[in-house]
Amino acid sequence: MDDQNKNLILATALSFLVILVWFVLFPPPEPDVPLEGIPATQSSTADSTASVPSAAPSPTSQETLTPETGNGNEAISDAPRVPLTTDRLTGSVSLLGGRIDDLSLRDYRVSQDAEAEIVTMLAPVGSADAYYALYGWAPGAGVAPDAVPGPTTLWTLSQGDQLGVGAPITLTWDNGAGLVFTRTIEIDENYMFSVSQSVANTSAAAVNLAPYGILARHGEPSELKNFFILHEGVVAMADGELTETDWSDIPEFAVGQREGVPSERIEDVTNGWIGFTDHFWMATLIPDQTTPTRLTTKYLPRNDIYQVETVLPTQTVAAGATATVSTQLFAGAKEWETIREYQSAGVDRFIDSIDWGWFFFLTKPIFWLLHELNQLIGNMGWAIIGLTLIIKAVLFPLAYKSYVSMAKMKELQPQMEKLKEEAGDDRQKMQQGMMELYKREKVNPAAGCLPILLQIPIFFSLYKVIFVTIELRHAPFFGPFQDLSAPDPTSIMNLFGLLPFTGPEPNSIMALIFIGILPLLLGISMWLQQKLNPAPTDPTQQMIFAWMPWVFMFMLGGFASGLVVYWIANNTITFTQQYLIMRSQGYKPDVFGNIKSGFNRKSKSDPQ
Repeated sequence: MDDQNKNLILATALSFLVILVWFVLFPPPEPDVPLEGIPATQSSTADSTASVPSAAPSPTSQETLTPETGNGNEAISDAPRVPLTTDRLTGSVSLLGGRIDDLSLRDYRVSQDAEAEIVTMLAPVGSADAYYALYGWAPGAGVAPDAVPGPTTLWTLSQGDQLGVGAPITLTWDNGAGLVFTRTIEIDENYMFSVSQSVANTSAAAVNLAPYGILARHGEPSELKNFFILHEGVVAMADGELTETDWSDIPEFAVGQREGVPSERIEDVTNGWIGFTDHFWMATLIPDQTTPTRLTTKYLPRNDIYQVETVLPTQTVAAGATATVSTQLFAGAKEWETIREYQSAGVDRFIDSIDWGWFFFLTKPIFWLLHELNQLIGNMGWAIIGLTLIIKAVLFPLAYKSYVSMAKMKELQPQMEKLKEEAGDDRQKMQQGMMELYKREKVNPAAGCLPILLQIPIFFSLYKVIFVTIELRHAPFFGPFQDLSAPDPTSIMNLFGLLPFTGPEPNSIMALIFIGILPLLLGISMWLQQKLNPAPTDPTQQMIFAWMPWVFMFMLGGFASGLVVYWIANNTITFTQQYLIMRSQGYKPDVFGNIKSGFNRKSKSDPQ
């Protein structure tokens, strides 16, 4: 093997070594309390300031918003509820505070077990991982906190008996002092709630009120992935600027002067949204996209509550007048098509709520192409193979130049050996001679590296797509491969399912040792690709290259099986391309001869 081919393979090994080190350094690791700290809103007039109501006396000068006083579990469990049912959602709305706090996704289960429970999206206070949405009006100057509905206000169901598509419900509350509050909640066929809040002022004086929306989570979610490739936490869009805040960073915010707790504000946003994002699920507050809104993220350390808010400008409601605001709440799965439809309907850059990462210019088109292929073929595994074919076709001009250069380098091998003999130990003379030879024969020795370098971001981007998009979750291929986002479920331990006992648990050490059939095919495909060229004569390089396919086989064995399918297809296509191009350039790779010589060298090196 010539020096250039040695360098090419070495570049490949070093590139993947970088990825391996990256994953080693950043591995995935194996309250009925008050909501505080919503500060006074920005007033629409110079002398009026709205302060958010409190369900209990606040220990600070700032009024605070609390979901309930005392323990609160009894209040939640005893509160009347309105059923919520659609083809995709099930749950209920609590009349205590008018909370949207009970929501599950009919289309998704926590595992592939047929008896597995459906995914819980929102849960009331008192539940594990309490997670809910609240809406209300913050009282302005001259309005008492108890004159507006709070988180513990018991609303009256005045219209509808079940929330569903085309079947809204209306809640009302009369403060007995001239203000009548109405809240209408609607749901579409997917995951978008529309919440219309109005207040009718039947008193003799104008009042100042500011509408708000809240998403609250009690503690960090219990099933965090904590994997560097995935963002989990707060995601916000403010006038075209995306902000992602990890869970661990929220408590580190500076304590806001008006909030009194760690918080971060974005003022006067006229086109934006804010919410919490998990691996595959998300809840997002979406205010009116034309009204200046304050987006706030905060952490309440006393109660371990994470909270995001949208607070609209204070409105002056004249005597005899009615004020109405409409906002939206997304709560569901981060489905690309569904989110794209909401973006088309006016939610600015909503598709960016999916974590596309730094290589978004690659991950977005890769996912789009993969999605379209899956729609066409109807099988995500074959779609990945089709994607590999398209990527290889796009990169074919570069690959062609690379393999042609390799073939020419083979032709120059005798001349290069002659130069080495003439130069002896004079390395500078040998390098000058090599450069003159390359220039005279019009050969670029670096041409083989570019396709390899381009494969690295493509590989990483595809890994990102497979890991973060819900479309790959539980996506089947064939036979035992029923989840392309999970590692290969087969194992050498039970001869890939032929023996009557189960293999090791996924993601265990034993699973990494007793690998499945896909990693094995990956190692074989890399090994065959090496055999297009003779082994290097240097013993050290020979040992490195001999072990490389099998090291990668075990290294990638725990990766998503969809990614391994891509790499097997990529190796197979690369082998075919390189073989045919070398043949077209007059060089006939002796694959079987190289394999045989490799075994002969091993047998000769064995002790007698």
